[in-house]
Amino acid sequence: MTMSTAHDVERARREGQLLGIPLGELGWFQSLLMGVAAGMGTFFLSTFVAIMAMLAYRMATGRHPDFSLTYRWVGLPMGAVVMLASLGFLGAQWARRTVRKLGKR
Repeated sequence: MTMSTAHDVERARREGQLLGIPLGELGWFQSLLMGVAAGMGTFFLSTFVAIMAMLAYRMATGRHPDFSLTYRWVGLPMGAVVMLASLGFLGAQWARRTVRKLGKR
């Protein structure tokens, strides 16, 4: 989808963007699904990075760290923050579109 006219760009800005992707007409379930997916993706990615960091720490020091801490101290908080932020953003976009549609009736 290319935005070739100024009207298309203005509409994309008005309806909101996520990482440069126009959100357009997302329903409440699609917004919920995208918010949860963003949180889960962040959880897995941050947990992976934390495990790799603890592995490097283990190789450097010879100590055996508790790898379950990566889930509790890194993955869960980061996943929860991103999920709540994305659900808040997408929910606000959905509510704004719903109110605007009701106002046109």
